[in-house]
Amino acid sequence: MRIGPYAVIGGEVSLGPGVEVHAHAHLSGRTHVGARTRIFPFTALGGEPQDKSFDGGSTELVIGSDTVIREHVTISLGTPKGGGCTRIGDDNLIMNTVHIGHDVQIGAHCIIASFVGIAGHVEVQDYAVIGGFCGIHQHARVGESVMVAALSGVTLDAPPFSLVAGERATLRGVNVVGLRRRSFPTAVRSEIKRAYHLLFHSKLRLEEALAKARQSGFESAEVERLLTFVEGSARGVSR
Repeated sequence: MRIGPYAVIGGEVSLGPGVEVHAHAHLSGRTHVGARTRIFPFTALGGEPQDKSFDGGSTELVIGSDTVIREHVTISLGTPKGGGCTRIGDDNLIMNTVHIGHDVQIGAHCIIASFVGIAGHVEVQDYAVIGGFCGIHQHARVGESVMVAALSGVTLDAPPFSLVAGERATLRGVNVVGLRRRSFPTAVRSEIKRAYHLLFHSKLRLEEALAKARQSGFESAEVERLLTFVEGSARGVSR
């Protein structure tokens, strides 16, 4: 473990083996940092939620292993009404000047580019990439292996394996590059594309398209996760 000069580590903070906290970083609250995570200067982790209804409580911030958190990142504690925990998974890259709000749940292997703002209660699933200067609306979900183009505003759920873009982000297709980077077999990539065509390009109402997809004999676990994500959307899905 290495702690740089002028870093502030609060009394309830716990650091795993091999953690690096660079100069002038500020860690407070019930913040738990996993092994080998690197925290760069002027970050503020574990501060009170930016929520006017927050009146205290035993909430926490949990950060996984092997994550890189660059300069001026802010990540808030959870709130009692949001489950009590803001959680960041393993092997993420969070670039400079990102804000991650209270009760956000971020999976593993994600890349969040500079100047992204993620509002409270957002879910970002594994392998998602969020481009620079994006804003994610509270309670929205960004699915597995989604690519959010830079300068986008995500107000509805971005379905897994998709590319979304725009001032109010809309679906622009399958994230083909992301699928290849994860080395999905050709058959799986083909099934995902077929499922996307059925759900979003068949001109069926979404409920009808989902029902038809359930009857179409898709075999991959990836398509099952896609269908489950869409079925569970509370805000609606980008189309």
